Amino acid sequence: MKALEEKILKDGVVLNEDILKVGSFLNQQLDTEFIMEMGKEISRIYSNDNVTKILTIETSGIPIAFSAGVEIGCPVVFAKKSKSTNVSGNLYTSSVYSFTHNETYQIMVPCEFLSKDDRVVIVDDFLANGKALNGLIDIVNKSGAKLIGCTCAIEKGFQKGGDTLREQGYRIESLAVIDEMDSTHITFRCN
Repeated sequence: MKALEEKILKDGVVLNEDILKVGSFLNQQLDTEFIMEMGKEISRIYSNDNVTKILTIETSGIPIAFSAGVEIGCPVVFAKKSKSTNVSGNLYTSSVYSFTHNETYQIMVPCEFLSKDDRVVIVDDFLANGKALNGLIDIVNKSGAKLIGCTCAIEKGFQKGGDTLREQGYRIESLAVIDEMDSTHITFRCN
């Protein structure tokens, strides 16, 4: 998505060779119009796939997943990172290591929100090592639903998570893939 690449170049800040800060439009402050454009692009990508659910993980993936759900016309389900009093009953669970927080979470989705009849697209903000997507894929598999594909707003291609998932046969449709970055430049993967 050329517009996302331009937005990253204009407003993104490379903190080091592994961390890209996009807080001004994607994580801490939301550029709502732009996020809705990302939802339109995700809808376009999956326009022929009869998607019935969008699955994401709290928290930064929710706005992008919401915009995709609006455009596709389907519910959005998000995996919680901690159990609360309003999460009960049977749960699909998986362990996910967070690169950003250097912590492992037990993510969970109530079984009532995913079924074998669902056709699921996973949506998230970043794809680095692929741990969040692996956990969400595990939950889709446990539910018996059909995984259609995974879309992340920004894939850090140099961290190989997306390439590894593609090699395993998963459809990965990131909106922008960064192959290299440092404080002086960002190089995007050509499609």
